[in-house]
Amino acid sequence: MREVLAQAAFQLFLERGFERTTVDDIVARAGVGRRSFFRYFPSKEDAVFPDHERCLAEMTEFLAAADDSDPVGAVSDAARIVLRMYAANPEFSVQRYRLTREVPGLRTYELSVVRRYEQTLAGHLRSRFGEDGDGALRAEVIAASVVAAHNNGLRLWLRSGGEGDPEVAVDHALALVREAWGRPAASTASTAPAVPEASTAPVVPFAVSGGGGGGGDGDGEVVVMVARKGTPMWRVVQQIEAAVGEN
Repeated sequence: MREVLAQAAFQLFLERGFERTTVDDIVARAGVGRRSFFRYFPSKEDAVFPDHERCLAEMTEFLAAADDSDPVGAVSDAARIVLRMYAANPEFSVQRYRLTREVPGLRTYELSVVRRYEQTLAGHLRSRFGEDGDGALRAEVIAASVVAAHNNGLRLWLRSGGEGDPEVAVDHALALVREAWGRPAASTASTAPAVPEASTAPVVPFAVSGGGGGGGDGDGEVVVMVARKGTPMWRVVQQIEAAVGEN
């Protein structure tokens, strides 16, 4: 019945538009009563995403059974469960993607669904890295990275009309996440390049008054920056802005 209602709803959304379709229209097309609709879907928006509850439950079960040896790999594999759900029905997935792009309310709903996936991944990672401090932060950042990588590859496939193998782009994006975050927290701290401090990587601004006509004070002046190799770009830009402001 859930699938029958979802199919009836989606057909009407495509025919009439999401906003012009009512729950009464959906149950009439499906041949059931309103009570049946709300037994399965709290709202019209839920009928557009009928498979996400099952997918979220499958992801949760998968992560519960994962071992502790490779937590980043585990959440990356969990994200592929969502990809397989989309790839199982390319025509429906592409139509839903296009409908979602046209209806602001559906985009908002979709973001809430994505956030639930992200929270599930982050919860698994916090159980490995710790609930507080850098462990919790690391879990949130990695979960957000996995979701962003997955969605980037998925949307490339959806925008193409569902052509080709969606796993190619998603695997490539998730490989970048594993490359960046796949090391244990302790080794990451020891091998990551240190951010130069101002005392070891000075950025020294000085102004050289140059030629060239100008219409006002300071025109033609050249600002030269001297910085140690490896100085973060944000610090260089910060000092340039300060020098220009002062001059």
